[in-house]
Amino acid sequence: MQIRPHRIIKRKKTRVIKVGKVSVGGNSPISVQSMTNTLTTDVKKTINQINLLEEAGADIVRVSCPDEESTKALKEIVKETNVPIVADIHFHYQRAIEAAKMGASCLRINPGNIGSKQRVIEVIKAAKDNNCSIRIGVNAGSLDKSILEKYKEPCPEALVESAKYNIKLLEDNDFFNFKISVKSSDIFLTVKAYQILSGICDYPLHLGVTEAGGLLTGSIKSSIGMGQLLMSGIGDTIRVSLSSDPVDEVKTGFEILKSLGIRARGVNIISCPSCARQAFPVIETVKELEKKLSHIKEPIDLSIIGCVVNGPGEASQTEIGLTGGGQESNLLYLSGIPHEKVANSEIINKVVELVEKKIKEKNN
Repeated sequence: MQIRPHRIIKRKKTRVIKVGKVSVGGNSPISVQSMTNTLTTDVKKTINQINLLEEAGADIVRVSCPDEESTKALKEIVKETNVPIVADIHFHYQRAIEAAKMGASCLRINPGNIGSKQRVIEVIKAAKDNNCSIRIGVNAGSLDKSILEKYKEPCPEALVESAKYNIKLLEDNDFFNFKISVKSSDIFLTVKAYQILSGICDYPLHLGVTEAGGLLTGSIKSSIGMGQLLMSGIGDTIRVSLSSDPVDEVKTGFEILKSLGIRARGVNIISCPSCARQAFPVIETVKELEKKLSHIKEPIDLSIIGCVVNGPGEASQTEIGLTGGGQESNLLYLSGIPHEKVANSEIINKVVELVEKKIKEKNN
């Protein structure tokens, strides 16, 4: 993707931590995460889903560890997968200790339900002993009772106070290899909490609008919430929380980063919504191209415009462009220069051929 000067985002400089082989924070690329929804004890299905997430581009994958059988399963899961695995821990601090011993790269602990200060200290020791990072995962739906009593309801200040308390707890125990999240299903609450937190600490931030909803509504809420933060330079790793296939979370995460010119993966299709001027069926063409080009991982811009109103202008800004001109006179552009005319029936195959050729040239 071509990054134009007006789209360059000045990112806040944060500390760099390691989640396995992935660096988070500083100048490291903003990583995209997801979480499995298989039973962790079903090792085969969990490994298969992790591999699918990695194929979609996931840099880090989280796995739920609700019981001892699940943490034991981590040993084989970690051995048979390539991406760093984060163990998701709630309520039972012993699960965190077990997960660290089984090879998890990071422990996600929720301060509101992990238990006493002493239990957190024991988790810190396990993380230190096993070269494991930690995510302080504050969530509006499970704040500590004392904080809820103080603020009466979840609010940005309540989330940040919980984060600050646990930051100090980790620092007091000489542990600094951690990142933080302050999530809520409310966009306004989420954005404000991250803005406050970013202003008072330099630890890397894990962004997300939690429990965002289904594929469409959740993607919209996540884009609005995380988009605001990313545009202001806040955020070092993201997870889009959807009631959908986890692969959709990864794809949506990359679309958010791609739309902001932060990180590109795959084909970026710029297309018109179609109207009576269209010279070919734009909507059906784009759907088919998305399917046939889904295997492309390298970034490339492609414009598909149904008529000559905006087509030439968009084609001048993309590596490959198509402008509708009639049944036999649609015009293909390469790097903004008219290349050849193509009939409606040949559009799909010709565009796919040109994209694959362009990618091959880049890789050579």
